[in-house]
Amino acid sequence: MSSVMGVVEETGFQAALGLMRRFGAARASDLGGAIAVSIGTRLPVSKVADANLAHAFPALDAAARRQIIRDVWENIGRTMGELPHLAKLERTSSGPGWEIAGEDILRDQSARGGPAIFFSAHIGNWEMLPRILAHAGIPMASFYRALSNVRVNEAVNRLRRDAAGLDLPMFPKGAQGASGALAHLAGGGYLGILADQKMNDGIPVEFFGRPAMTAPALAALALRFGCPVIPGRVRRTGSARLRLEVEPPLPLPQTGDRQADIATLMRAVNRTFERWITDEPGSWLWLHRRWPKEAAN
Repeated sequence: MSSVMGVVEETGFQAALGLMRRFGAARASDLGGAIAVSIGTRLPVSKVADANLAHAFPALDAAARRQIIRDVWENIGRTMGELPHLAKLERTSSGPGWEIAGEDILRDQSARGGPAIFFSAHIGNWEMLPRILAHAGIPMASFYRALSNVRVNEAVNRLRRDAAGLDLPMFPKGAQGASGALAHLAGGGYLGILADQKMNDGIPVEFFGRPAMTAPALAALALRFGCPVIPGRVRRTGSARLRLEVEPPLPLPQTGDRQADIATLMRAVNRTFERWITDEPGSWLWLHRRWPKEAAN
């Protein structure tokens, strides 16, 4: 919840966490969603989401955009409400819990071993990825964006480790984290990357028809190690009811022009995100400025 929870003060976070722990996972999900809708839709950042939607889906009218923004806040709230319960969610075919589509891809990858890169976006409950993959025999390290409040940051990372059930490496975004991730892959590890947010010093890659500054690390690492790049999203199918959908690895371009190959691979990543977001626009985090201001006009 990097960009959203970074603005939450420690006392408010701890109070919200304590409240959500008083309820079961499904009820906490419902409550978190309702609270986020009631507050978030009134915040100025919702105007950013509206501008983003108008750019990405120009055929949508204002009412349709408002409904999607409401869905965005509901999903954020549900994700926050579910966070203290992730460690208790188990695989099940009904009720609160999780399931997997595309498990054969995970079995094949687990049998081959690493290195491999799994990528996703801030869609559905992205926080559930490490737990489900760990249960599938894929202990996945991941990048994270450090929150401004150190104690909140520590508390969230502790919840993430509890959810995975393993003390998995977590690399902060930046030079130090990149060095750690490089060593992790070199040792045959699995790495997860949420690759959908803006990076000011990234590379311009088309996203919903216009260039968007995009972090190239995923492609650079994949091409360096020649490792699989596997897409997966955690879709929300109910209250604390989640499904990981794993897709076949993306083809790795090998033209010999490294920069061109990085751009080609990141375009394939963004096309994957476009497809997922178009499927369920309200499940994605539209609240950050993904395009330059002039591109949104």
